[in-house]
Amino acid sequence: MTENAHSDKSIITANRELFHQKLVLQGIVSISPAGVASNADSNSNASKKIALHMARSLGAETKAKMKGQSSGSLFEEAVASFIRGTFPLLQSVRPGDWKAEAVGSSRRGGHVENYEPYCHLADLAQAVGETPELAAALGNSYTISPDILVTRTAIDDDALNREHAMVDSLSGLASPFRAANSDKPVEILHAVISCKLTMRSDRAQNTRAEALNLIRNRKGRSPHIIAVTAEPMLSRISSLALGTGDIDMVYHAALPELRAAVAAEGSEEANELLKMLTSGNRLRDISDLPLDLIG
Repeated sequence: MTENAHSDKSIITANRELFHQKLVLQGIVSISPAGVASNADSNSNASKKIALHMARSLGAETKAKMKGQSSGSLFEEAVASFIRGTFPLLQSVRPGDWKAEAVGSSRRGGHVENYEPYCHLADLAQAVGETPELAAALGNSYTISPDILVTRTAIDDDALNREHAMVDSLSGLASPFRAANSDKPVEILHAVISCKLTMRSDRAQNTRAEALNLIRNRKGRSPHIIAVTAEPMLSRISSLALGTGDIDMVYHAALPELRAAVAAEGSEEANELLKMLTSGNRLRDISDLPLDLIG
């Protein structure tokens, strides 16, 4: 099966299944010989019960848990692969030259300063590197280290004028979406995705801080700011999902499976929290992500 999965099922459904197969086959979601799922908190009985129910529903295999950094990087690539297999195929409603790249494992490259509306941050980074006083004053308030970037290429005039004569040499001379306005290829940042296989409170705060940096430092429209997690504990998911103003939406890697696990193994409080997050439009399944990226 490839990223652009084809079967009697819809493309999104087929790619969701492929995404879960990758989580299992690569050992991102697994069950230890002691019966503990890899995304569980071994110090929490509630976490272990819900995570094990989820892992079994996804067909997880029994194997030793891999190191956290390795599983995190593989999770990022699996999410990016799911996006590549779905969102670019929505050309009829969201045309464009789209790319989805997992950059979290290589923090030295692929940062947002390579894309509009953050290109000015490259000049700021150079100035900070050359001026210790400036570095002390700004700290890391402008640095953004994303996990996944969804980008699009600026549009050439032939495409812009294909159906109507939309642009000429007299107008539309500043927009970065018009390729002719730059003497070099321009890539525009459409979405920034933070991937958290599991969550702790500090991870939620790091994601929020990064989101606020994206909002504050842009020179143009803010990209979609999204988080994807496979965390089984609703209390931890809610630490990121509750509230508005920084994260657009939190997506769960397997929300129907989480719902079934919480119904079978979770407390009344966990069930109520899950209902609040979903009915309150703060938590969705990963299958909703390609459609939400249309906006």
